Order: sequence, then structure tokens, then C-alpha cells
Amino acid sequence: MPQLDVATKTIFYKKTGQGVPVILLHGFGEDSRIWNGVVKSLKKKYLVIAPDLPGSGHSQMLDGEVDLLNYAEVILKVIQEEIGHRKKFHLIGHSMGGYISLALAKKYPDYIKSLCLFHSSSFADDAEKIKKRQKSIQFIKKNGSRKFLETTTPDLFSEISKAKNPHLPAKLTDLAASILPEALTQYYRAMINREDTSTVLQSAKFPVLFLLGKYDKAVPLEAGLKQCHLPAISAVHILKSSAHIGMWEQPQKSIGILNTFLEG
Repeated sequence: MPQLDVATKTIFYKKTGQGVPVILLHGFGEDSRIWNGVVKSLKKKYLVIAPDLPGSGHSQMLDGEVDLLNYAEVILKVIQEEIGHRKKFHLIGHSMGGYISLALAKKYPDYIKSLCLFHSSSFADDAEKIKKRQKSIQFIKKNGSRKFLETTTPDLFSEISKAKNPHLPAKLTDLAASILPEALTQYYRAMINREDTSTVLQSAKFPVLFLLGKYDKAVPLEAGLKQCHLPAISAVHILKSSAHIGMWEQPQKSIGILNTFLEG
């Protein structure tokens, strides 16, 4: 697994395939392994780079108070190390990875060939969401990462998915349980403080794909649909059996949608 030192921190990432670059950014309580099935498919036609975000997987956590742009800048350095400073790339962000993608696209729009918001949103947290995240921070501080993930992860999957593949919540919990409590709370504070980035979509000169889950509680379908008309060029797909982890809940469907979008 390649690694790169950025601002005194070591960032690990997967790199495979060849062709036009595709960057995969995982979400909160995950690491790059969430994308394994997607990577296996996309590497046949693309150069795929899937980082562990700072504080997740093997990557070291950033120091102090961090905003989403700080994460985006770190990831951009990894990308530029591998593809150079002038080459455009496709950017796919899941959940928090979508928020980071939007922060990157806001500052560096000319780098983006296309953007996919996979169970993600350009809208800032409302008061209810902020309160929920603040409660989660207190729970993590008191009980640690694994207990928090065991409590919250099942809600990321639809009842259809859990009936069909009951092992999925435990699999995701095990994947993320090594993330330090401090990293999880740092992510939450960054998400609480993020600004509305719907103007990024409104001004986008690149196509945008929205992948939504019918049963998603983290990014409810109705809220997700409200942003889909903002870009000049957009595609919208609803995963009708999924909640928030569509790449595991409906892997073949998700991969098919991503391949079709990238080819187009």
C-alpha cells in the first residue's frame, strides 16, 4: 500500500489500474476498504486511487481543530503526487467523503473532470443534525469507538439488506473499530462546522452524479433529491434496496451506475 508524508503525517492509499484517474473518498467510520468491490471493477479501465483519510485506516490523524478543506488539501497532495499537478480526475465521495469532495471542488474546480456524491449532500447541517452529532461526540468520548460503531452502524443499512446479508453491520464495525475516538470526534466537529456548498453544484462545469438510497437515514432521499437540479449537467440514481452503504448493499447496481457515468 503506497504512502506519502503530508504535513508531517503519513497518508496511506491504494493505487491500481491505468487510464483516466478516478479518486475514491470514503466516509465517516470507514476506510478505503469500503471501496474494494468498486476498485476491482474500475481498475480495468481507470487509474484508481483510494486513500485512507487522515485518522482512518493506516493514515495518521491530523493535529488540532480541522476543517473539511484541510482533509481535501491533504488528499489533493496525494493525488498530485501520483498524477501530476495539471491532470484532471473523476472524484467520487461517499458521505463525509462527499463533503470533502465538495470542499476540494470549491477551491480547485478546474481539477475536477466529474463528481459523484454517493449518499452525500451539499447542504450544511441543520440544528437537529448538529445536536445529534454533538450527542454522538459525547457518547464516543465516554464509551469509545467500537461501542459507538456497534450502536450506530446497523442504522446505515436497510432492513432489506440486513435480512439478505445480516453480517454487513458487524463487518463495517470491524473495519472501522480501530479508528481512534479522537479522530471520530474530529470528523464530527469538521462536519458540524462545514458550510453549505450548494453553490459549488450550481456553478459546476463538470457533470455530477447523485447516488441516493431509498432508505437512507443519514442523507434522507427527499433531502438528497433537493440538490439534484442544481448542476447544469447531472444524473440521478436511487438505489431502491439500500440505505447508506450502497456499495455493499447493492454492489453490482452501484458499480454499473458508476461505470456508465464515467464512460459517459
